[in-house]
This record gives sequence, structure tokens and C-alpha cells, in this order.
Amino acid sequence: MFFISIFSYPLVCAENYYADIEINVDDSGVVDIEGISNHPDLLVKNSQLYTYKKQSYWLLNITKNEVFSDYIYVLTLPEGSKINHIKTSGFIGIEEESGKLIISGAGQNESLSVVVQYQIISNEQSSVDFIILSILIISIIILTGLLFYFVFKNKQKESVGSNIKNDNEVEYSFKGLSERQKEIVQLLIDFKRPLTQVEIQKELDMPKAAVSRNVHSLEIKGLIEIEKIGMSNLIRLKKP
Repeated sequence: MFFISIFSYPLVCAENYYADIEINVDDSGVVDIEGISNHPDLLVKNSQLYTYKKQSYWLLNITKNEVFSDYIYVLTLPEGSKINHIKTSGFIGIEEESGKLIISGAGQNESLSVVVQYQIISNEQSSVDFIILSILIISIIILTGLLFYFVFKNKQKESVGSNIKNDNEVEYSFKGLSERQKEIVQLLIDFKRPLTQVEIQKELDMPKAAVSRNVHSLEIKGLIEIEKIGMSNLIRLKKP
């Protein structure tokens, strides 16, 4: 009996802790824990023992290492809070009500631990973030518009530089032509009549072989027509 009573003593004296509490945290880190509990230092009023702030991050740490046979809690964080990290014992649930985050938890036969890292995003900061985001979006839209404008203008310049009209408003494309071929086409447009290869050679001061080679190339590309007249070739523009 003596040995039985000695080993039974810790079991008889062990405290059977329980808790049914509400935890409220304000925006300055002050914690109120109200409700029912037989734990000697769990219930507090206007306490800052459980919170710690580093830069813009708050850390709430309510940890009781003693075993609770049964506990349930409801934690309400300040309005505008954003949770970055959370670690708790037991089952938890998170919901939002009137702009405040509410964390609820429950457990049995374990220690009570509620550790939450959070930030408080003020309405002023939210407004600033919204303004910055709006400016960023508007800037992107403006830059995109300018990009399309300059691309369009460049295409217009390319179009003007690669196409030319004669007096009859017939448009000839210079795209894909060499400089000498462009000169021959422009010469035919300026003279407004067919020219012989000899005339082209003299007007452009171009070697005979170069005139012959480029005239033949323009004929293949469908820009000119060559008419054989005696010993001469008469070159005329071909309508597109």
C-alpha cells in the first residue's frame, strides 16, 4: 500500500486544465483573454505579454505547455490584419467578419498553443497601394499605346518609302528592289513614257550591262514590259 500511494500521488495532484476563452487583440498589440479556465495565468486583461512587433510584422504567441483535457478558443485579430504565418495546436478555422479575421480552435489532451504572425494593412495604406496600382496600369496602357503608334508610323514610312504613284495614281512598289532597279522605275515614272535601254543608260549614267541586267530583273518581277523595236528594246512600266 505504501508503494502504491507513492506512485499514485502525482496522478492525484495533477491539475486537469480546461479553457473556453475569447482572445481579442487590438491594433496596438494589447491582448484580452476572457472566458472560463482554471489555468492560473491564462485569463488576462490589457496585456502586452503575448505580442511582439518587428518592423511591420506582429507576432502573437499564446503558449501554455501544460496539458489541457479540453479547450476551445476564438481569436479576433485587429481590423485590416493579414496573416503571414500561423501555427496552432488542435483543429482551427479561419473566417472574416466585419473586416476582422477570426480564428477558432479546439483540442483535447494536449497543450494550448496559438502562434500567429500578421500585418495590419491600414485603409490609408490600401488607398496608397490602389493609387500606385492604378498609376502602374495607366502607365502600361500609355506605353502600349505609344508603342503601337510608333510601330504604325514606321510602317507608314516604310510604305511611303517603298511605294510611289505616277500621275495616273498608279502605285508601284519599290519593295525588294535594288537601288539601280529603283532608279530605273523612278526614271520611267518621271518621263511618263517608255524609254529605250540606251536612253536609260544615258540618263542614269549606268553601264550598259547593268541596265540590261536590271531591266531583265524588273521584267521578271512584273514591273516593266520590254518591247522589241528593230535593234532597240523599248521599256515601259507595267500597270500593277
